[in-house]
Amino acid sequence: MKVRRSPDTVGSLRGQFLRWLLIPLLLLVALNAFSVYRNALDAADLAYDRSLLASARALSERVSIVDGKLVANVPYVALDSFETDTLGRLYYKVTGVNGEFISGYEDLPTLPKDVPRSEIYPALVHFFHAEYQGQAVRIAALHQPVYDDRMRGIALIEVGETMDARRGLSRTILVDTLLRQAALILAVALMVWVAVRFVLHPLMQLKANVETREPTDLSDFDPALVHKEIRPLIIAMNGYMARLQTLISGQKRFIADASHQLRTPLTVLKTQAELALRENDTEAMRMIVQSIAATTDSAVHLANRLLTLARTGHGAAEGVMAPLSLRDMARQVCTELALPAVRKQLDLSLEAEQDVTVTGHELLLREMLSNLLDNAIRYTPQQGQIVVRVYVKAGANGVGEAVLEVEDSGPGIAAAEQERVFAPFYRAGAAVETNPGGAGLGLSIVSDIVLLHNGHIKLSNVVAEQCLRVVISFPLD
Repeated sequence: MKVRRSPDTVGSLRGQFLRWLLIPLLLLVALNAFSVYRNALDAADLAYDRSLLASARALSERVSIVDGKLVANVPYVALDSFETDTLGRLYYKVTGVNGEFISGYEDLPTLPKDVPRSEIYPALVHFFHAEYQGQAVRIAALHQPVYDDRMRGIALIEVGETMDARRGLSRTILVDTLLRQAALILAVALMVWVAVRFVLHPLMQLKANVETREPTDLSDFDPALVHKEIRPLIIAMNGYMARLQTLISGQKRFIADASHQLRTPLTVLKTQAELALRENDTEAMRMIVQSIAATTDSAVHLANRLLTLARTGHGAAEGVMAPLSLRDMARQVCTELALPAVRKQLDLSLEAEQDVTVTGHELLLREMLSNLLDNAIRYTPQQGQIVVRVYVKAGANGVGEAVLEVEDSGPGIAAAEQERVFAPFYRAGAAVETNPGGAGLGLSIVSDIVLLHNGHIKLSNVVAEQCLRVVISFPLD
């Protein structure tokens, strides 16, 4: 079952291009922005940590042993620079070799035991985060060896810095990164919009071409005017219009044929009816009514053949195919037409030793065989013979073919007329003599159905100008 989509289901091609390109791009940009931000923060932390280490080393140079005691000689100018900085606030603390407080801020957090030594710098330094005076701080803890003749050990020098400077730098980095990425996305969106508009220009030209065409113009569109990826669609459209042209041509032919061919019997009927109205003789009126009945039968036969011709044309458009048993179909049609054959004392036989399966339209194939048998019964004289054969033969290219053959002992068709009898309303000379009331559509219908099934039809006379044989071959699956 085909699912019908509303016009809004598919949406805009330009919009889909933008969504399919920009949404993944946004995700990639977000990942890239996060990566750039993290790398920038790492670089900033590295720079600030180097500054903390430099401050700790500067303090370590002022730590010395005086009279057997460890002292930190930090001038007031240095203390001011440590306590107040334009980018934040600095704190320091010096701890002696025995863990005693020497100088600085005594309550500054001490180095935890689980903090690893930094491998980046050639120094015994540890970096860690802590909380001090209600603020987050980053602390560098430097182990500084001290010694003289009376003392030997390692002092701990800690320098802490508030996170204001780092946070300000991180915000600057983040805003700058986001602005750059946003500008990149806008530039890409603009380029995609322009590119899609440019790429769709051939389709817009094709749209204008379609809109300005006349309703009766079913000529092909030039596939070279569009992109390579769109050409299969244009080729499919051209194929569809060709099939539509065939269907319309068939309908036009049917309307023209029907109007032309039905006009004669209807005119005859009208004339006969007017004669009957003016006739007072009962016997003469009876003969006129019999003529009216015969003319009506001829008109009905003609109308049925015209409808069959129209149905054959529609069969090509409907495209309903199914595997069919050619032998079973021949047996059924022979059974249906057995009564007319018996009335003429005809010997109707079926020769089909093996079953043959073909793919086709069941109604059309039955109509094809019915037309062939009906013609054979009409044109075969009393006590004649009709043989229907079904078999398989090897084709010219080595592929097997299914063959349906109808042979009768009628007058046959002259060799010069065997190609012309497939044209609508053309009747061979022998057929006109045998059956003047024929429509001339039987073999035309048969030919159309055979062509619809990719088959071939051939006419021949078994003997000189006698006994017509119709051979139809279909490709096997």
